[in-house]
Amino acid sequence: MTMAVNSKYPSVEDLRQRAKERVPAFAFEYLDGGCNEDVNINRNTTEIREIQLQPRYLRNYGNSSIKTKVLGMEFDAPFGISPVGLQGLMWPNSPQILASAAYKHNIPFILSTVTTMDIEEASRLTEGKAWFQLYNPVEDSVRNDILNRASDAGCPVLVLLCDVPTFGYRPRDIRNGLALPPKMSVKNILQILGKPTWAYNTLKYGQPTFENLKPYTPEGLNLKQLGQFMDKTFSGRLNEELIKPIRDKWKGKLVLKGVASAQDTEDAIRLGFDGVIVSNHGGRQLDAGQSTIHALQNIVEKYSDQIEIMMDSGLRSGPDIARAMASGAKFTFMGRSFMYGAAALGNQGGEHTISMLKTQFQQVMDQLCCDKIEDLPKHLIKN
Repeated sequence: MTMAVNSKYPSVEDLRQRAKERVPAFAFEYLDGGCNEDVNINRNTTEIREIQLQPRYLRNYGNSSIKTKVLGMEFDAPFGISPVGLQGLMWPNSPQILASAAYKHNIPFILSTVTTMDIEEASRLTEGKAWFQLYNPVEDSVRNDILNRASDAGCPVLVLLCDVPTFGYRPRDIRNGLALPPKMSVKNILQILGKPTWAYNTLKYGQPTFENLKPYTPEGLNLKQLGQFMDKTFSGRLNEELIKPIRDKWKGKLVLKGVASAQDTEDAIRLGFDGVIVSNHGGRQLDAGQSTIHALQNIVEKYSDQIEIMMDSGLRSGPDIARAMASGAKFTFMGRSFMYGAAALGNQGGEHTISMLKTQFQQVMDQLCCDKIEDLPKHLIKN
């Protein structure tokens, strides 16, 4: 089995370690950390890896395919790239790198409202295939304009974020001054000087900004005023009253991301969502929360025949993806893993990470003697 692109980094952990070497600590810790004491970020991956799969060696077995369908679209692998905020801070030009790689490999790329590339560029790089995650604005006029832009750009799927009613308490970011407004301390400047490739690329591509929000941001704001504007413009809260006008206006597929309970899933079905992404924001919001794999199992048991159920948070490998799919996920998404790839390998990082995960996942399918992805639940060892 040949490894595409770069055999020096055959795992996400290898990419993570390389990214740590190349990115200033304040930016790496924003990407890498959870909230409070990092309990839930660690629980996510630990409990995924408690899932066990059983091979069937003596059955008639042909060639397994890792292509799959979700929301009526076919993709070349059962995973996509999660929305991540402030991507250009962690590695310059990273959303462009990842969107281009996703398009080339025919997997979905979800653009965040608060990342450093706008909807129009994401659409251009993916020929209208990028999904868009809406961080719901307070003002209806801003919301409607963003929806119109996403529709005009051809986005096939709108993802509504529901799991940020308040900002997570993240001690690293507080110490590093990354809570809005950000500050550039002597400590942070010294970190930048120690990472010359990151610094050079930041100069090359420019200081990262909230590209999607430029049309709505008053000119001439200093950093403190920008922070106040963001707090005022985006509440982060989502409820039935706020969802209904979006459902009425949006003509494409609609997905609710951040679902962690059967009750919210039931509401999503009633409100006309086409799918949900079971997620706890990568362990960045509620340290006392349940792991995504256990939330997924509970939701799948009750609602798998009523709505398409996807999952992100905690996945770091092909076997992790297989565990989630065997537990009932229709599709999976990963955020940090792809950002580690972009930060580790720059322009080659997106393609390398996708190729690596495809190779890992294909090996699991072949080892299980599983022909089709939809048969993975048959290999789940139930406790």
